Amino acid sequence: MLGGYAHRIARIDLSTGRVEYFAPDPKDLEMYVGGRGLGVKYVFENGPQVDPLGPENLLCIMNGPLSGTRAKMSGRLAVVTKSPLTGTVTDSHMGGWTAAKLKWAGFDGLLIKGASEKPVYLLVKDGEVSIHDASDLWGKTTHETHRILRERHGEDADVMAIGPAGENLVRFANWINNDERAAGRGGTGAVAGSKKLKAIVVVGTHDKMPQPKDPELWKEADRLASATINDPKNVTAPKKGGLSLYGTNVLMNITNVMGALPTFNAQHTCIEGAEKISGEYIREHRLIKDNTCHACPVACKKMVEVHINGKTIRFESYEYESAWALGAHSGHTDTDWTGYAIYLCNAYGMDTIEAGNAIAVLMEATEKGYYQGEDGIRFGDKEGEIRVLEAIAYRKGVGDMLAEGPARFAKAIGHPEIALEVKGQSIPAYDPRGLKGMGIAYATSNRGACHLRAYTPASEILGVPYKTDPLAWEGKGKLTKLFQDLSAFTDSLDLCKFSQFAEGPEEYAKQLAAYWGRPVTPEEILRIGERIYNLERYYNNLAGWGEGSDYLPERFLKEPSDCAGSKGQVTELDRMLEEYYRERGWERGVVPPAKLQELGILSQAADD
Repeated sequence: MLGGYAHRIARIDLSTGRVEYFAPDPKDLEMYVGGRGLGVKYVFENGPQVDPLGPENLLCIMNGPLSGTRAKMSGRLAVVTKSPLTGTVTDSHMGGWTAAKLKWAGFDGLLIKGASEKPVYLLVKDGEVSIHDASDLWGKTTHETHRILRERHGEDADVMAIGPAGENLVRFANWINNDERAAGRGGTGAVAGSKKLKAIVVVGTHDKMPQPKDPELWKEADRLASATINDPKNVTAPKKGGLSLYGTNVLMNITNVMGALPTFNAQHTCIEGAEKISGEYIREHRLIKDNTCHACPVACKKMVEVHINGKTIRFESYEYESAWALGAHSGHTDTDWTGYAIYLCNAYGMDTIEAGNAIAVLMEATEKGYYQGEDGIRFGDKEGEIRVLEAIAYRKGVGDMLAEGPARFAKAIGHPEIALEVKGQSIPAYDPRGLKGMGIAYATSNRGACHLRAYTPASEILGVPYKTDPLAWEGKGKLTKLFQDLSAFTDSLDLCKFSQFAEGPEEYAKQLAAYWGRPVTPEEILRIGERIYNLERYYNNLAGWGEGSDYLPERFLKEPSDCAGSKGQVTELDRMLEEYYRERGWERGVVPPAKLQELGILSQAADD
């Protein structure tokens, strides 16, 4: 039996209230590991034609074999489902302690189907799952829900919850745990809302932490991982680098100078005053303390406070993507109003990236006369931004249209070109005219525009695993495939993405081998990642995303960058796609049967 697992998954039917338990198939663990990979396998088996907001959609809460162990940065949990925003398979990850406590409570995952007639929450404790009435919680923010459930079940209980946005089926609603940690993208919170599932409470104790099957190999693997994370000679090592000091927002000033910060709905690639919403400024002027997740030495999370209309609001945290989306992308760099918008998105339970894009699209539509409603707002309208965020969460006025997602809103008003989306999901905080790798990464991401499927700035900015020119398109298809496969694997362990700034296939293989109790090679883990990525793409193909589904907004292809660092640049997507498809062995975005057979997917799918 492979080590690292609880070897127990709960299958929960909210329509009937029935809970069953099973041990995951050892073959599935070998092929898909856990976390993202195993969740995708279960979603695939559930079928690609389900309505994302219907009772038959499967909502998977998954951890991996290293979740909740002594492995560094192993505090991640995956939420996997069919996305109501994109119609693709999606996985979204959150840090904190929920993943660890889920493992300590005796579970590798929760598979949730059906829909309750009344609001409910799940209690996970001592190897059992029970369903409880949540009628008194319905309508409350995520912060209120967390407080009430911790009072009810003890301060050691870990709570992940949806807010009003999830209840109102905002297509980019998310899950929030530990008050501010988000499984942000893809609308997984809306799926929970459609099932009337308000929260999941997990009670698990540290003494149930899984131990490695090969303790001696673990000592070696842990020393190797620790050495890379803390390497004083490596400027990208997470423990030494800017992540520990400034969090993810260490990137704001860097991308702004590079002309790689999309602003004013990507009509520009930089903004004056970006330093006011940067990690450096926040640390000096707004930081309260450094927070961290289970087993993480980096502590990239920053507890901050902002001041609005005489009130002080404390929250975690002022992330790069969030500060960009609700600040620079919306045409302002106000420190406090940006922070307040982030806080509200977390309270309402909705993706800050998608919400910021919705605001920016509305602003451009208003300024160009595409939207003429009284509730339109213009770039830089900070108070208006706050009003619209509330309107989205509660589906009021223009917020009801924006709650369908920026892509649907832009199409509804007759100007789809102003929505910066791929497969229905909006871009994050990297302009592909200044970081060419992000162009091919966005276009080929299986869950829609995303920086976390393949974080090419690691190479283009930090030189990991090797340095590439951010303005060169050559080699970015190959680089993107490598990152996509490696990330699919680490998301299945489930380890923090920032571990990749230091660790690579060798370090990951040793850690998994120590827990599994059998040899694992670097080549095997990349093969597993490739299998997971191809299964996701196969699902999407079957769900209707075929040829031509790997694209970029025209703005990035035809409107040159206007800022220093990338001035005059556009994205050469066609050239990168040709290289990428060649590396993948795909036919214009479609996985051919030969590739499915090569990876063992087709025969297994037939068996299932």
